[in-house]
Amino acid sequence: MVLISFPCVQASLGVDVSQLFSESTYHCIKSGGHSFVIIRGFCSYGAPDHNAVQGLKNAKAAGLNTDIYMFPCRGKSAKTQVDEMFSAIDKSLYGTVWIDVETNPSSGCSWSGHDAASNCQFVTDLVNEIKAKGKSAGIYASKYMWQSIFGSATACHAVASQPLWYAHYDGSASFSDFSAFGGWTKPHMKQYQGDTTLCGAGVDKNFAWLIDLISCETIVRFSF
Repeated sequence: MVLISFPCVQASLGVDVSQLFSESTYHCIKSGGHSFVIIRGFCSYGAPDHNAVQGLKNAKAAGLNTDIYMFPCRGKSAKTQVDEMFSAIDKSLYGTVWIDVETNPSSGCSWSGHDAASNCQFVTDLVNEIKAKGKSAGIYASKYMWQSIFGSATACHAVASQPLWYAHYDGSASFSDFSAFGGWTKPHMKQYQGDTTLCGAGVDKNFAWLIDLISCETIVRFSF
C-alpha cells in the first residue's frame, strides 16, 4: 500500500469588482459558493484605487481569496505606475496582480497612439516590474482586444508565460469556448458574465481552475 500526494485542481467561482463593498456583502458572496474576489487596485486614469485597501481587508475578513487588477494608463511609464500601486496597497493583502489589457477611455491613457511593438514592450515592462516586487503577474484580455492593441491575435508572445484571464460573456462557467491567442493555448480563468448584481453588489462573474495549496492524498494498493 502506497500513499501518494499530488496537487488538488478544482473548479472555483469568483467575482471581480471596481467598487468598495462591506464585509457583510463579501460574506454573502462567499455563502453563494464563490471563493475569490479580484478588486481593482489601479484605475484607468493612472492612479491607485483609494478604495482597494479597505475592500481587500473586507474580503479577506469574509474568508475570500483576494487578488487585484491593474488598469494601466499607456501614457505613463510602467515602472511609475507599479511603484505607485505597491506604495498604496500592502502586498500582504493580495496574491496575483492581473494586468487589464483592453481599450482605455481615460484622457492620455489610450493604447491607440502607440505602435503594436511598443504596446507589447509596455505590457512586458509591467509584468517585469510586478515580479521584481515579489508578486505574480497575470494578464486579463480578450482575443479581440489582443488583436486590436497588438495588431494580431498571434502577436506579443513575450508575456504568454503568465497566466491568462480571458473575457467572453457567454454565461458559461467553463473553458469550452476558448480560442488560443497571444501565445496561450490554455487559460487560467474566464470572465463569463459582466455587469451583473450579486448580494446587492455590482460584479463580474468568473470561473477558474485553481490548484489547492494543500495536496490531495490517495491510497494506491498494488497486488503482487
